[in-house]
Amino acid sequence: MKKKLLLLLLTILTFDASSQISFEKGYFITNDGEKIDCLIKNIDWKNNPVDFEYQLVQNGTLINENIKSVQEFGIYNNSKYIRRTVKIDKSGNNINNFSDDKNPIFIEEQLFLKALIEGKSNLYQYENKNLRRFFYNKDNGIIEQLVFKNFKNYENKTGENNQFRQQLWNDLKCPSFTLNKMTNLKYQKNSLIAFFTEYNKCNNSEFINYENKVKKDLFNLSIRPRLNNSSFFVEDLVSNSPDIDFGNKLGFGLGIEAEFILPFNRNKWAITIEPTYQNFKSEKEVNGSFFSSGEQIVTANYNYIEIPISVRHYFFLNKDSKVFINASYIIAISSNSSLEFTSPPYIFSKSVELITRRNFGLGVGYKFKNKYSLEMRLQTSKNIMANYSYWDSNYKTSSLIFGYTLF
Repeated sequence: MKKKLLLLLLTILTFDASSQISFEKGYFITNDGEKIDCLIKNIDWKNNPVDFEYQLVQNGTLINENIKSVQEFGIYNNSKYIRRTVKIDKSGNNINNFSDDKNPIFIEEQLFLKALIEGKSNLYQYENKNLRRFFYNKDNGIIEQLVFKNFKNYENKTGENNQFRQQLWNDLKCPSFTLNKMTNLKYQKNSLIAFFTEYNKCNNSEFINYENKVKKDLFNLSIRPRLNNSSFFVEDLVSNSPDIDFGNKLGFGLGIEAEFILPFNRNKWAITIEPTYQNFKSEKEVNGSFFSSGEQIVTANYNYIEIPISVRHYFFLNKDSKVFINASYIIAISSNSSLEFTSPPYIFSKSVELITRRNFGLGVGYKFKNKYSLEMRLQTSKNIMANYSYWDSNYKTSSLIFGYTLF
């Protein structure tokens, strides 16, 4: 089973090189002002790009263009980038590197700025790793950075330069813009988008909100019943008693999965949390144990709630189908779990506690129409008798998981 799962993973990763390429209708404008319609490779850039790839026709030759030869490019009904030479402050956000100078330190750079709002007043964004800066202009004037900077004051405490509020207060006028509104304005994308949207509406200006162009479903809740194949093996480390092999048992589990889609790279990455009830119950006849000689019946009853926290990556096949892989860190909570030794005719009984252990999981799955899913998941083994030095155990589970997305 493990070999088959690994082979499937390798097949998917190899297939990724071709299946993940998505070319969408777009355009670019050359330095000479020529607009060329084409198919642009849309990788939903998290960081502002310096180049892009395109085809002139479907399945045509792949061509690369960069910031030196293109002054603007965009994907219709999705995104737009413009080339500008701007002054940008790249002061870091790491508290250990805060400067004691609250003023921005500008350097001049040529960048592709991402358009967020276009109207009477425009809002742009530049992002590179942990650096995020916003820019604006009015009536097609010079684009300037909205200034925000963290710094250390004379008491070595952190402070904020929120000059961007004063910039907007001076330049963008609307009766609804009060001092209280400006004080509450944050140097965050959603806050600034709402502000520029309100300004353009206030001035009866037609505008484009590029963030509304593509609706992104960033949260999903799914019910996930499953068929488990579990095995449990107990080894006696100190006596000559036989090991106890409960073999493989089929069982059922039920989980609820909360999936948080990360808003970049075309929604290919997600974080999931999946509380799941699991149960393993089995009996085994043995001839002697650590507690007593003679024939005994050993009953394993392992009830637990596991909480896999997973990183998921999607591979899109078409608009209705996608394959995914998970890597999981699994926390478990046990309840009334025990290994019970009973000697017929029940004149002796001894019970020991089965505990929970953290482990890891790896899964491969398929999702259809963002509604139905099927996943195969393997977990690493865990010692659920680790509290006892005279025993070692090996508990393993593989699962076939069915999923139905509620919303």
